[in-house]
Amino acid sequence: MSPSANKPPRKSPGPAGRRSGPPRREGTSDNVRPAPDQPRRPADPRRAAHQLLMSVMEDGRTLADLTGRTGPLARMEPAVRARAQRLATETLRHIGALDGMLSDHLAHMPPLPVLNVLRIAAYELCAGEAAHGVVNSAVTQVAGMARLERLKGMTNAVLRKVAAAAVEPGQLPPSPLPEWLRDPLVMAWGEATITACEAAHARGAPLDITPRDPSEASTLAEKLGASILPTGTLRLTGPNQVSALPGFEAGEWWVQDAAAALPVALLDPQAGEKILDLCAAPGGKTMQLAAAGADVTAVDISSARTERITENLARTGLQARTVTDDALTFDETGWDAILLDAPCSATGTIRRHPDLPYASDGADIGALIDLQAQMIDHALSLLKPDGRLMFCTCSLIPDEGEVQAEEALARHSGLTAETATLTRPGLDPAWITEEGGLRLRPDYWPDLGGMDGFYCVVLRKPA
Repeated sequence: MSPSANKPPRKSPGPAGRRSGPPRREGTSDNVRPAPDQPRRPADPRRAAHQLLMSVMEDGRTLADLTGRTGPLARMEPAVRARAQRLATETLRHIGALDGMLSDHLAHMPPLPVLNVLRIAAYELCAGEAAHGVVNSAVTQVAGMARLERLKGMTNAVLRKVAAAAVEPGQLPPSPLPEWLRDPLVMAWGEATITACEAAHARGAPLDITPRDPSEASTLAEKLGASILPTGTLRLTGPNQVSALPGFEAGEWWVQDAAAALPVALLDPQAGEKILDLCAAPGGKTMQLAAAGADVTAVDISSARTERITENLARTGLQARTVTDDALTFDETGWDAILLDAPCSATGTIRRHPDLPYASDGADIGALIDLQAQMIDHALSLLKPDGRLMFCTCSLIPDEGEVQAEEALARHSGLTAETATLTRPGLDPAWITEEGGLRLRPDYWPDLGGMDGFYCVVLRKPA
């Protein structure tokens, strides 16, 4: 495969703007949300998982938001919260396959609140939970839904049939992406590629770790029982409690997908360089830059996210200045290099965030593309002559990657794509794109556990 084989269409078709998931009909989430004087933190993880699914599909909220420090489940018992999050995440990961199982026993799909009860229960049955408890819990939940209690008998009958035919989650076929996202991605990359990405999404994501000191990677890998990927990232498989792993409290490493660690490697920061990290939260790239000895300033628009960067720096013992500001109004100049991990559709991270295609319908992607272009232009204005800008997005949509780079090169006379670092170990030359960037996809490294989808390019300002 030649380097130009990754070249997408000049303009990939935009999302169709369709709302994903079943249409809103009678008995929506209003029927299952507690009244204001009732507690909003259900103790039952199944009900909590249902609340999460309804908030994703009806309100467009992400699981990261819903399960965060200020989310609706924040004050639940940790074990209950963890199980609810797992149930919601895995139900969304396998939603297409689960709907296929359910449709075999349904004349038509029920209203969304009941359908989500069925989906969660079907996943539990595939995961080996006792059928009696799963079915009874689902029937009880539907029986308590105003105007939908009549469907409890259907719920009982359908789930008993599903229980008899349930297979392990690993045997479920990959779920196709919602049409609003799948159609443009297929046009950009081809049916075979997107089918392979969907298979990667179904497998989920292992735990990737970036060592604070790359020279200690072998020692740390042995201590953690991790493998070392071709690009130097450490990878653990199986369930892991991050904070309990060796070296976490000592700040010897941080969690960061292998693909997300590559932009800093390609920027090739040098000790003493003055480097700006724009849109820096949660701080993985800030810590990489600081660990390389750069003089780093990390900027993020959210004070809460900036605080998280500060906490991560403190844990790892690394130094960087943190600033809460808008990347488009931050006006300090004279930077040797800037890293811009721009806001994007995050469509490259679906294997770890399967809620994303259901929390959005793609209607905001056009605005994100415009924002990215503005941020590139502003960042270039802050660089020293001959300075370097790393532009990257965790997106599979070419308009948020390859096309942005092409258009920036066309807009700015003398701007060039720096390709020298694209030959570093672990990078397949086939990943290099025609305009001089690097395209990463979830279907890469299938035998190693995959990676997130990412695009990155180093743009050098004229001297």
